[in-house]
Amino acid sequence: MKTRILPVIVTAAITSLITIFAAAKFHSEKPYWGLNNSAEKNTNVSYAGFTGDGAITIKAAAPVDFQQAAEASVKAVVHIKTSTKARTVAGDESDDFLSQLFGQRQYTIPGQIGSGSGVVISADGYIVTNNHVVAGADEVTVTFNNRHTTQAKVISTDASTDIAVLKVDEKNLPYMEFGNSDDVHLGQWVLAVGYPLTLDATVTAGIISAKSRSIGVNRQNGGNNAIESYLQTDAAVNPGNSGGALVNTSGQLIGINAAIASPTGSYAGYSYAIPSNIVRKAVNDLVKYGSVQRGYMGIQYMDLRNASQEDLKKLGIDYSDGVYVSAVTDNSGAQKAGIQKGDFIIEINGTVIHTEPELQGEVARYHPGDNITVSYLRSGKTYHTSVLLKNSFGNTEVVKANNNTVKAFGAEFRELTAQEKNSYGISEGVVVSNINKGLIAKQTDMRKGFIVLSMNDVAITSLADIEKATATKSGILKISGTYPGSSGMYYYSLKNVDSMGDTE
Repeated sequence: MKTRILPVIVTAAITSLITIFAAAKFHSEKPYWGLNNSAEKNTNVSYAGFTGDGAITIKAAAPVDFQQAAEASVKAVVHIKTSTKARTVAGDESDDFLSQLFGQRQYTIPGQIGSGSGVVISADGYIVTNNHVVAGADEVTVTFNNRHTTQAKVISTDASTDIAVLKVDEKNLPYMEFGNSDDVHLGQWVLAVGYPLTLDATVTAGIISAKSRSIGVNRQNGGNNAIESYLQTDAAVNPGNSGGALVNTSGQLIGINAAIASPTGSYAGYSYAIPSNIVRKAVNDLVKYGSVQRGYMGIQYMDLRNASQEDLKKLGIDYSDGVYVSAVTDNSGAQKAGIQKGDFIIEINGTVIHTEPELQGEVARYHPGDNITVSYLRSGKTYHTSVLLKNSFGNTEVVKANNNTVKAFGAEFRELTAQEKNSYGISEGVVVSNINKGLIAKQTDMRKGFIVLSMNDVAITSLADIEKATATKSGILKISGTYPGSSGMYYYSLKNVDSMGDTE
């Protein structure tokens, strides 16, 4: 038995020795997939973060601490509550049989309560919020983070930027300083601070996911002159956050939260804030002049993103970057600077322009009378020119809130500019620039921005027509017109009309 086993053991030992020798020899000829092996440097495979020619180098960012920015921000963000009194309005049903027998029907619009947020921007009580938060409110109250509540006065509002300025009679308030929204970058951490869903002060975090966004929501109140160049974030924002702060990690105000994109009305992943550079300019104008001083180049442009290939081919457009000039207003700064239909605006004051919201956001920070440097493409060649910005009346004068207006029944009226008529597609009309206390507020739900086309079936083309029509003592004043961006007609009736004035 031992004689038989011994050859097997010897054979197995020799085989093992041969296997070990062969493995050692072939192992030295094969590359080892380690970072320090020279053979790997000869391959075409690179790891992210591995230094070398052509490799992607990513440096880890330092940990972000939100604590100080959050604690400072909540002290300067306030809860805004608004209330609107119930109103009785008269319907315009003169052709209705029952109305002819029993007179005009009356409807009661119940009182409403609203809620939003605001940001204290000065120690002596100036607060910025959204226009849509306080629009039409009869009473505005402000509650601070320490639960102190006080009445607030609406200093002025602007529908085109969706900005409103409030004032409270307080001193030594904690306030937030403005940051530079031009320095905001994609992927940057931000905080959204406000009072969502009637909760106490709430802080959420996210990143800047896009810049210069336009979603069309501001046109509901601001019409075609609305400015939309939003910062888009994924910080959670819900109803009640409107008017609150978008803050960088240094605790600076870089935006005013204004809107969300959602199929349900609640947060669904995207929120939008008005950049602080636009907010700061609007606030300064509202406090100093009572209205935002808008500077216009005097051009109309086409949104090429919504244009079909057939439209582009018909216009002979083969360039998709920049803003396409579809028309130039006579005697405007753009016309005098040599800009023509068909040009592509690609830069303003050295800032590259790709889209219409970028153009709006850049021009919105300047005043009538300012000169801006514009670069544009024409037939593939780049040109540079200086454009004098003008106001909506075609000059460089300051447009004050009550300048060139007529007051009647608690509302203020002004004439439409040529540019507004062109934008709205109408040839006549007078716009309601503000609504205060009076018959219009008491008896109708008319909103600021309403375009009056007729009164008592007489066409309205000027402020003189308004003065004549509102001087009537017929007892009833029928007003018809439309809203910017609307294709329908709206009708309002005032009863017990005996004189023109602001009394209730």
